[in-house]
Amino acid sequence: MNFKRRHKEEAEVSTESLNDIMFFLLLFFLIVSTLVNPNIIKLTLPGTKQGTSFQNKPKVVIEAGLGAQYTVNGVFVPFAGLEQAVALELKKTGEKLIVLKVDNGLTVQDLVDVLQIGDKLGVKMVLKTKSPTMK
Repeated sequence: MNFKRRHKEEAEVSTESLNDIMFFLLLFFLIVSTLVNPNIIKLTLPGTKQGTSFQNKPKVVIEAGLGAQYTVNGVFVPFAGLEQAVALELKKTGEKLIVLKVDNGLTVQDLVDVLQIGDKLGVKMVLKTKSPTMK
């Protein structure tokens, strides 16, 4: 009597449903990633075609340059004394508006530090930009 099997059974893995599973996982992670809200700073970007002129109003102008060089209305101020200098100038002018001129080589953190001073003082800050005609 010969009891040997003639067909050897092999294990198989059905991969037909893996495509569906991967599609649903991808869809799930895409939806979840759009719902995640990281800590962000909301910026109001210039969007008007006609420029608002601040030339006739008394204003406080902060210029931030490279190497932590800050000026308030043309007077050099170290960063440690920037908040007091800005508060003093705001009292002189009576205006709750600061025009901010920032060097394009400055880091974002330096800009945020100046913006936090304005937020602490409760004033509106306008970031001065070059017009499209200027190069």
